[in-house]
Amino acid sequence: MIAALVAGLLAGYGIAMPVGAVATYLVALTARTTLKVGVFAALGVATADGLYALIAAVSGSALLPVLQPITQPLRWCSALVLIALAVRGAAKALKKPADIEETPVSPSRAYLTLLGITMMNPTTVIYFAALVLGGGTTTGYLEQTVFVTAAFAASASWQLILAAGGALLGRALTGRRGQLITTLTSSALISALALHLVLA
Repeated sequence: MIAALVAGLLAGYGIAMPVGAVATYLVALTARTTLKVGVFAALGVATADGLYALIAAVSGSALLPVLQPITQPLRWCSALVLIALAVRGAAKALKKPADIEETPVSPSRAYLTLLGITMMNPTTVIYFAALVLGGGTTTGYLEQTVFVTAAFAASASWQLILAAGGALLGRALTGRRGQLITTLTSSALISALALHLVLA
């Protein structure tokens, strides 16, 4: 039981802590909206990680042959969605820099958007497939439940830290120029990370 808990926590933090395009988007989204929206977005990311942990825990080594053929299409889809979000954010910032925070983003929409982006993220797919092949998951139902719950909790705690950081950033940069700089910088960084995802 303890081994499953530790394995789940390590798996959750292992996939959540490296800062990539999804994490950057989460911080930027929270900075220009509200902490509530950021929390729901963070839970969307954690839900995707939890779902992949569940798949990894129950599917065994059969997971990799199923996922391998779709890894490249997932990579392209994820990159395209992220670049589209970055371009849209930059375009809105340049068009109406004073009204960036007025763009309505509901918590449920933030949750579903980040869930979808993370589910398409090939890094997440490959990570949990490698975890299965490396024997990092358990076989008993109780151990599997502990593993998946711990992976979700670890991912959620880290994503919530990122969302809190985004909220603090948003408070620090409340002026028109600050919002414009934040939005354009995050859009450029998200685009660069998305392109790196495709080229890697």
